[in-house]
Amino acid sequence: MSSYAYEFEKRNERLETYEWDNVWWEQTEKTDVPRVLYIGDSISCGTRRVATRVAENAVLFDGLGTSKALDNPYFRQTVSLFADQQKARCAVLFNNGLHGWHLDDETEYGQYYESMLQFLKDKFEGTLIALCLTTHVANPERNARVVARNRVVTALAKKYNLPVVDLYSITEANPELLSADGVHFAPEGYQLLANELVSKVKELANI
Repeated sequence: MSSYAYEFEKRNERLETYEWDNVWWEQTEKTDVPRVLYIGDSISCGTRRVATRVAENAVLFDGLGTSKALDNPYFRQTVSLFADQQKARCAVLFNNGLHGWHLDDETEYGQYYESMLQFLKDKFEGTLIALCLTTHVANPERNARVVARNRVVTALAKKYNLPVVDLYSITEANPELLSADGVHFAPEGYQLLANELVSKVKELANI
């Protein structure tokens, strides 16, 4: 399994070599179907595409995937711009764990994550917010950082009484579904993640 080129391994910049945003507004004409806004990393982009199909269009999964780190001053503006166009959703899912590797896992990551969480709670007041744990990766050292970050997220979820969608345990138990880069997933992996996501959203949002 080839190694994945993580950003910030040997760099101090806060921007990645390739900064990107991937936004998707699913079936815009449908206004009578529950919508979920999934804000996350590239894994969320791959999962979102499958989730609407798994839900058989009974739930529509819109997506804002981005490389922006939690301390990126334009992250919130990006979320606001997309969300304001949509106006309504029944739930927001959040996971940015595979970006912002320049942030210290035990101190800075929690600080900026909590600040983003407070923004999300204000922006989407009255809307269900669920925190997704970051998925397992093959590299042991990097996976240890994922585990540390997931501990931070779990603690913040408890602090703010928010539900957690545990995507880590599912992917850790099925490492054979990782793609060759050791980070992303084969189609079967995204199917597994989408199944969990749809099940959890229906449970939490009473759909």
